[in-house]
Amino acid sequence: MANAFKKKTSKGIGTALTQVGSYAVPSSTETTVIGLSVSNVTGSSVDVDVALSATMANTTNDISLGTGIPVPSGSTVVLVGGDQKLVMEPSDLIKVKSSAASSVDVCMSILEIT
Repeated sequence: MANAFKKKTSKGIGTALTQVGSYAVPSSTETTVIGLSVSNVTGSSVDVDVALSATMANTTNDISLGTGIPVPSGSTVVLVGGDQKLVMEPSDLIKVKSSAASSVDVCMSILEIT
């Protein structure tokens, strides 16, 4: 088994659920999210929604990881990090949306296990 640390980012996410870093877990791979930060790059507070899009029983479901999370102007919210980890399986992905257009940047740190 090979392990690889990677970083996936998205800039200027707005009001539509957006896949972080165009990343979906590849087949024959397990991924552990070891960090997930959402930064508000605007002058006003925003609320963010974060979801894990997971395929279960051949159906894709968005599982909420947080809804309406307040992110003050110029601040960063760490959703995964420290002792918290998130395991993802093939085809899983993370989506983020904000209450304002082009208002948040997202950085996701992962460990891929193949």
